[in-house]
Amino acid sequence: MSNVLYSATSTAWGGRDGRVASSDNRLDLQLSIPKGLGGDDGPGTNPEQLFATGYAACFHSALKAVARGRKIDVKDSAVSVTVSLGRDDAGLGLSTRIEAQVPGLDRATAQELLDAAHEMCPYSRATRGNVPAEVVLVDED
Repeated sequence: MSNVLYSATSTAWGGRDGRVASSDNRLDLQLSIPKGLGGDDGPGTNPEQLFATGYAACFHSALKAVARGRKIDVKDSAVSVTVSLGRDDAGLGLSTRIEAQVPGLDRATAQELLDAAHEMCPYSRATRGNVPAEVVLVDED
């Protein structure tokens, strides 16, 4: 990239059963291995949760930016991202499911915003072609 706007650095000690911290110490978390991966399901977080959290925040920001550009109010919207770790013939891999609630809009308009956000979001762009992603418009509970 020719024009870097921001960089973040984090360090891991101990892998999936250790600790991670950002260089500015704003993030300092214990990690635990989930039972589904052979761990003890301890109290710490894990890389998939961290990736899902960052992706959800980034995608929601992209959704808000697209909506703002079209002068559409999405202030009550919400985005959830599920990151799944699985195995196939090539080994371990990730997949994602992006679910968004966009109350107050007709489904066609909301879906157009989601599709545009998926094109804009840096996480979506970085994983496109490498990590299967499903983008789903969900109704309010």
